[in-house]
Amino acid sequence: SLTCTVLMAYYSAKAYYMNPVMELPSGKGYADVVYLPKRDTARPALVVELKWNKSARGAIAQIKDRQYASWIQGYTGDILLVGIAYDKKSKEHACAIEAWKKEE
Repeated sequence: SLTCTVLMAYYSAKAYYMNPVMELPSGKGYADVVYLPKRDTARPALVVELKWNKSARGAIAQIKDRQYASWIQGYTGDILLVGIAYDKKSKEHACAIEAWKKEE
């Protein structure tokens, strides 16, 4: 259901982004959801990792450790790493967002 929520958010931004890519093979695994902006917009690309009963910061760490953003290394605009976590016990969501530093 967390994935569905993230995908539903796309509908409010579809004027700016191409269709989301699910389970994108990248780096050393699969990025849960990747949003690439349309060419005529100045929006950042988003690499989203979803976690269940883990931390949002841990999701960001996984994106970095497994190099999920490497697939879009050639993208010239900004890239944001997004970690979203859901805690089943507290029924709370947490989100962490970090700008990705491209390798030179």
